[in-house]
Amino acid sequence: MRSTCFLNPAEAARRLGVSAKALRLYEQRGLVTPVRTAAGWRAYGPDQMTRAGEIVALRALGLSLARIADVLDGDAQALEPALAAHQAALEGQVRQLTGAVEKVRDLRADLARGRAPTAEDLTNLLTPRPGLGVAFELPWPWGGERFELRDIPPLTYITGPLGSGKTRLAMRLAEALPGAVFLGLDRTAADITDAAHATRVKQALAWLAEDGAAPSEALRTLLVALDADGAAALVIDMPEHGLDQATQEALAVHLRRRSSKARPVFLLTRSNAILDVAAVGLGETILYCPANHAPPIRVAPYPGAAGYEAVADCLASPEVRARTQGMMAVMSPAV
Repeated sequence: MRSTCFLNPAEAARRLGVSAKALRLYEQRGLVTPVRTAAGWRAYGPDQMTRAGEIVALRALGLSLARIADVLDGDAQALEPALAAHQAALEGQVRQLTGAVEKVRDLRADLARGRAPTAEDLTNLLTPRPGLGVAFELPWPWGGERFELRDIPPLTYITGPLGSGKTRLAMRLAEALPGAVFLGLDRTAADITDAAHATRVKQALAWLAEDGAAPSEALRTLLVALDADGAAALVIDMPEHGLDQATQEALAVHLRRRSSKARPVFLLTRSNAILDVAAVGLGETILYCPANHAPPIRVAPYPGAAGYEAVADCLASPEVRARTQGMMAVMSPAV
């Protein structure tokens, strides 16, 4: 066989956008069978990549591996619940996009009448739907500057270099948002509130394991907090803490699958497995804290946008983050 037509597991996983651990799990479940080289190594050719691509697509629709096996065996009806849920999600996105189109149409009409759009008008184009907002005076090191965050989406990332004040911003957000909870690095698992809560956590753990996550107390603690009732918003300091790369990647996918009506979650992170800038879409936003202590800015997830390169530069892989764990910048307030 020509080696150029076949990929090793790491390359195949990268092409498919999953972890190598998830790919091995698909093999263990009998969903895809890689070929073996003369030396006995696994390899993925065109047929195997097509099959694996089907599995990844079905996972994206919300099917468990057991249901995927049914679909691949010819049970098309197993797709119905997932397609219904996907349709509902798409209809929600259509409503958001329709609102955005109306904003653009109004701005063009104003422009034709000689009224130039304001910076606020243009910023509002990046917010797909009205929702929760917050305003407060920024803590040190910003010196009391006014900060406003409107139309808070279900998922907000807070990032920035060491010493930029991002942790202080995250804590201040948790204080300013009524009923919000801040989950720090010293987190311990909250109590399961009822049977429904226990079921949701169990299902989430099973789902993440199918995506290659390693079950752990750190992961369970996050899921208990994410699925608990009561808190109006959740601010999580370093969700990657205690999680390997495959688990971080699976967690990021899980968070993106949440309902567009889910309570807001803020993720304070510098891991590019949690914040994959290229994957940021509707219902997500990025807050960047500059190194020079300029006020935090909202960064659009595309090259050329203000702050985009700075965000990309301050993120690192889980491997690099593990090497620098424990390092921190120490600053003292000006006298």
